[in-house]
Amino acid sequence: MPLIQPFRALRPAPGRAAEILAPPYDVLSSAEARARATGKPWSFLHISKPEIDLDAGVDPYDRAVYAKAAENLARMIAAGVVIRDAKPCYYVYRLTTGERRQTGLAAVASLADYATNRVRKHEHTTPLKEDDRVRQIEAVNAQTGPVMMGYPSAPAIDAMLARAAAGAADVDVTADDGVRHQLWVIGDDATIAALTSAVDALPALYIGDGHHRSAAAARVAQARGAAGSHQHFLSVVFPHHEMTILDYNRVLRDLNGRSPEQLLAELRKHFAVAASEGQVRPAASAEFGMYLAGRWYRLTLAPDLVPANDPIGRLPITLLTRHVIEPLFGIVDPRTDKRIDFVGGGRGLAELERRVNTGEMAAAFALYPTQMADLMAVADAGGIMPPKSTWFEPKLADGMVNHVLD
Repeated sequence: MPLIQPFRALRPAPGRAAEILAPPYDVLSSAEARARATGKPWSFLHISKPEIDLDAGVDPYDRAVYAKAAENLARMIAAGVVIRDAKPCYYVYRLTTGERRQTGLAAVASLADYATNRVRKHEHTTPLKEDDRVRQIEAVNAQTGPVMMGYPSAPAIDAMLARAAAGAADVDVTADDGVRHQLWVIGDDATIAALTSAVDALPALYIGDGHHRSAAAARVAQARGAAGSHQHFLSVVFPHHEMTILDYNRVLRDLNGRSPEQLLAELRKHFAVAASEGQVRPAASAEFGMYLAGRWYRLTLAPDLVPANDPIGRLPITLLTRHVIEPLFGIVDPRTDKRIDFVGGGRGLAELERRVNTGEMAAAFALYPTQMADLMAVADAGGIMPPKSTWFEPKLADGMVNHVLD
């Protein structure tokens, strides 16, 4: 079985994509989704966040929520708002934001290769979130949220995707966040065969965003048995060098009994500390920005404290954790300790300033973004990335392509 295969996508009918495309289910709260879908009867949020069509007090994991998703998707199909391609195809999916552009391939990836770690992971999943996606897939009999993956350097694949996207796009929508989503259908048998062969020659694919979706797909496949389209999971695979990971920053509620001056004195034992007149955006893994008592500082870790051959140990968040968060703030488990919070880089450094200036937080740390090459090195070593260490941007839209489980 090849690493990827074409599939018959269930996707927006011509001219309907702008009414349908929605942010991924896991970036909006139920209240935000309800507001976003107001006046938009065909928004895919009615499938991915179907609790918005029920009483506001309903548990989002209630059986009625998944039943509503199935009802809403059936209604969209009956109305002809979404249609299914007659033959298996590949799809070029391009995301453009500002000057950045990434062009990937929408396909279904082999769950057999997922099981043998040829499709590589870097995160643990949580049972509650996995269960939610399993129930969603079973209810609608489809995978409706693509997994974002990266492939290692392959100029020939890059060139094939560029050629396939040379003409007018079949879908071209700019979302309200300014991200442009374009889709080209690849129905030519020779091109499909060439792409299948080229991707199958790769040593591995790397999950970037969507570990719960892929894990849920694997559970559904195991429950349903050996044969059928459920033995694949919906994905969009991008060249790793085009993928963008933003910084994932930290804010701390208190200084663990120290004054700002005492904290600075402790930091100087292992860091070069320089006050800055403006915001500090780190330019390397061992460099950090710190906002403390109304002032920015640039922290540079001593070079001999950066392990060269440890893919997890050299990550920015690992360096900050080992030399600041654990020893100075006494925080051992950031997933459960309420004294620490996480701020995605899309919110900017001004959000770090705001949370400290309001008194909600006592200090903020800006990190250098994890690089895709570092993520791949961790996955190759069979490691797990620290919590909240990657924030992929831009996100794929829910509703662009869906994989029906025949």
